[in-house]
Amino acid sequence: MWKVDNQIGSETLHNPAAVHPITSPLNGQVIGEVSYADSAMIGKAVAKAQTAQKQWAQLTYKKRTEVLFAMRQQLLDHEAELAQIITQENGKSLAESHAALAKAVELCEFAVSIPAMIAGRTEFVSSGIEVKEMTFPVGVLACITPFNFPLMVPMWTIPNALVCGNAVILKPSEATPITAMKIAELFAKAGLPDGLLSVVHGEKEVVEALCDHPGIDALTFVGSTPVAKLVYKRATASLKRCLAMGGAKNHILVTEEVDPQIVAKEITSAAYGMSGQRCMAASVVLAIGHCDAVIDQIIALSKEMFAGRDCSPLISQKVVDKVCQYLEKTPGSIVVDGRKVQIEGDPNGYYIGPSVILYDDIELMPEEEVFGPTLEIIKAATLEEAIAYQNCSPYGNGASIFTDTGLYAQKAVLGLSSGMLGVNIGVPVPRDPFSFGGLKESKFGYGDITGYGSLPFLTTTRKITTKWNPKDKKDWLS
Repeated sequence: MWKVDNQIGSETLHNPAAVHPITSPLNGQVIGEVSYADSAMIGKAVAKAQTAQKQWAQLTYKKRTEVLFAMRQQLLDHEAELAQIITQENGKSLAESHAALAKAVELCEFAVSIPAMIAGRTEFVSSGIEVKEMTFPVGVLACITPFNFPLMVPMWTIPNALVCGNAVILKPSEATPITAMKIAELFAKAGLPDGLLSVVHGEKEVVEALCDHPGIDALTFVGSTPVAKLVYKRATASLKRCLAMGGAKNHILVTEEVDPQIVAKEITSAAYGMSGQRCMAASVVLAIGHCDAVIDQIIALSKEMFAGRDCSPLISQKVVDKVCQYLEKTPGSIVVDGRKVQIEGDPNGYYIGPSVILYDDIELMPEEEVFGPTLEIIKAATLEEAIAYQNCSPYGNGASIFTDTGLYAQKAVLGLSSGMLGVNIGVPVPRDPFSFGGLKESKFGYGDITGYGSLPFLTTTRKITTKWNPKDKKDWLS
């Protein structure tokens, strides 16, 4: 049984008044307990972070990257253990857990490269007048992360924030606190100075406290759109920088000249990977023209899948019930019903199989994000009509087109309104150094959360103007 407490730097703090069970989605069994932070613990984490951050910021970028290089090795050395923990508390397959760990390693590698990217500019702008730019850390950053990627999403923010000279307070999902505990342990082993990374646990009250605390200078959030809106408004009301990543309903356009088997396999993988519990999951297929062969193949592949073998469990029974309710109220035609799927796994696990819903009218399709193994299909007469459908969505995380025609691909890329676009790829997540970030109600705030796009959020720029020719009175800066 895991015992997870709040980690305030190197100090472990237990709150006996707020202890909650940790349940594995694989079998519904309690695998541990976590104690939630109170306001005093949060205050202590902030105070410790402020002190540590001032000393950390005095080091050079290159010196700070040494910890991230060591953290990369820690991840590799503990790969099997971390993958097992992620699978146990999140439910995703071991292969998916190893993939998340590989991405975490890549994120450390990008962080190590930041010194080469962030150097300021220097220029003589006039006779004897030099202007120089320098970057400085923001200060203390709160990082609020979801259950679906308990290792990867914290590592979106923590490495870059640390290299840029900030301290971090991590608030992981209450459903997956064990991985966060291991992250803190491995950073300590990698040589991170005490106080630069703390982990506090809790739900709404803890999130609100992080949004409100005057000692926290910036905040990142990843979760659903309704909560992202609330977090963004609350954090910015406290005059913090905030980048809040919301949900999605990602569209895939398909043109009729594609290979049905190849494309159907790509689409079902994009839709049902991690049982659709990711903000880049394929949610809606817009079939352009005569695409019946692709649709038939999607249906056939979906019917062959087993929950537990091909689809991991959802995070909780509550989420399973929510997906079932969505299917019950849909005005579309359910041609594959995940509620009736066979299960290869523990019958007490939180399983539901793939579902496919056909719609005759795009106006009938609900806008809400399902966040489960559900794929909705609508036919479109033309490429322009399909692009217009996608543009009407309130979300703008990802969108893709499968086509063998270059002109169609070009029109789609120029016309689709999403922050991450794909051509002949189902999950168009960019690799570092390119940034993860959507548009519209999939992101609130300026910049992106990874790669190049994260650096302006994590730093401030100061401009220094120096005059080296005091005798020259002709310049306008005299």
